Amino acid sequence: MSTLAKAAANSLANTIRRLNIKETGLLRSSAYIGGQWVDAADGRTFPVNEPATGQHIADVPNMTENEVKEAVKAAKAAQKSWAGRTAKERHDILNKWFALQIAHTEDIASILAAESGKPLPEAKGEVAYGASFIQWFAEEATRAYGDVIPQNVSNRRLVAIKQPVGVCSVLTPWNFPSAMLTRKAGAALAAGCTVVAKPAAETPLTTLALIHLANLAGVPAGVLNAVTCDNVNVTTVGKEMATNPDVAKVSFTGSTAVGKLLMSQASGTIKKISLELGGNAAFIVFDDADVDAAVAGCIASKFRNTGQTCVSVNRIYAQAGIHDQFVQKLAEKLKGLKVGIPTDPGVNVGPLISERGLAKVESHVEDAKKKGAKVVLGGKRHELQRTFYEPTLLADIIAKEETFGPVASVFKFSTEEEVIALANDVDFGLASYFYSRDIGRCWRVAEALEVGMVGINEGIISTAEAPFGGSGLGREGSKYGIDEYMHVKYLCFGGI
Repeated sequence: MSTLAKAAANSLANTIRRLNIKETGLLRSSAYIGGQWVDAADGRTFPVNEPATGQHIADVPNMTENEVKEAVKAAKAAQKSWAGRTAKERHDILNKWFALQIAHTEDIASILAAESGKPLPEAKGEVAYGASFIQWFAEEATRAYGDVIPQNVSNRRLVAIKQPVGVCSVLTPWNFPSAMLTRKAGAALAAGCTVVAKPAAETPLTTLALIHLANLAGVPAGVLNAVTCDNVNVTTVGKEMATNPDVAKVSFTGSTAVGKLLMSQASGTIKKISLELGGNAAFIVFDDADVDAAVAGCIASKFRNTGQTCVSVNRIYAQAGIHDQFVQKLAEKLKGLKVGIPTDPGVNVGPLISERGLAKVESHVEDAKKKGAKVVLGGKRHELQRTFYEPTLLADIIAKEETFGPVASVFKFSTEEEVIALANDVDFGLASYFYSRDIGRCWRVAEALEVGMVGINEGIISTAEAPFGGSGLGREGSKYGIDEYMHVKYLCFGGI
């Protein structure tokens, strides 16, 4: 072993001890291609650091489009064999993967919290949430039914069957590194597809830990691969994942700008594509709402993962009759949120993922102030410094852009018609929420909101059983999720 290799191994061992990881194989500093843990061909790496403390966690391979080609080649070689297994065989392997994730929740959560800055209880919740998609799609593998179609003439029989699309490129974001891999890869593997995954540069270690467990569960070599790279190489790596002629499907969660680029690149070879893009969720509180329940739902949605989720509340509308009461109660609850290091007891709000994320939050708050917003609470960096920001409440302002951070802005409205128009006046139709105890209003507003998902008297709505999406193309999770990784083939039997 070279001096550099020994130093890297010692650094990884120190991190394993510091994070108290019991299953040492879960913390990986190599990518995974064709059933082998590999480094970049040129030996280059990039660091993964804790946003909360700046401490170094590990160095992972800084790969290029060449490694993507190798991963796609491995995935293509494994795909027909994987698709040829019975649905029950795929179900059993996926169920083993699910069980291993649950068994190693503590260790995976420690890695996830360290690299993402997510409070440890939230990290544990994400691991369970992510694992639920593997369990769900294990069952869906055995229910990918086709149809027998009533024939048009008596001597024919018409049948539609579903088959896997083939090799899938999966590009996941940093804010839910466990759940975004499992929600995509679970459906793909259940369908009989193989996967090349590229985790975000900020949070690759959770993905690598999950792939280690997939290997232990019996997922065959080449079926699930991971290529890692930094935010410089991602341009060429992403392009290869979108344009490689052996890739049949691209699934991406992230910014709208990148989604548009990938869609354009994938169009050259007419690939199937799923995109879950930007969010700018409205949260509406009507006069007849249970205000306390609305406050609780708002905090759960807005401040989860320090406000860094695509379905986070971004624009809050409170009807005139309860506006002041809602703002007062929301401010009181926000005062009780504890900001701190993700592993500290009782922490509700961790750091933002990066200096860039912090700068965006600061610029949005300063812009709001200039435009007349009243700062009810917070409004500046937290005393912990680094990328910590105070839970912030602004009043008398409508947020036009998505603020990926712990900032809530409240605007007063008068009528149902007015607030529906305001809620729909955005480019992203991912999610919206509203609180009302009028059943007629619940149906009217839910149907009128131009989004893919609506929370009615509920602030946390995502679950494996329900379809997720609305701001891009396709749906993830639910019975619809597996269809994104399958083609429908029509069979016409003549001469009967």
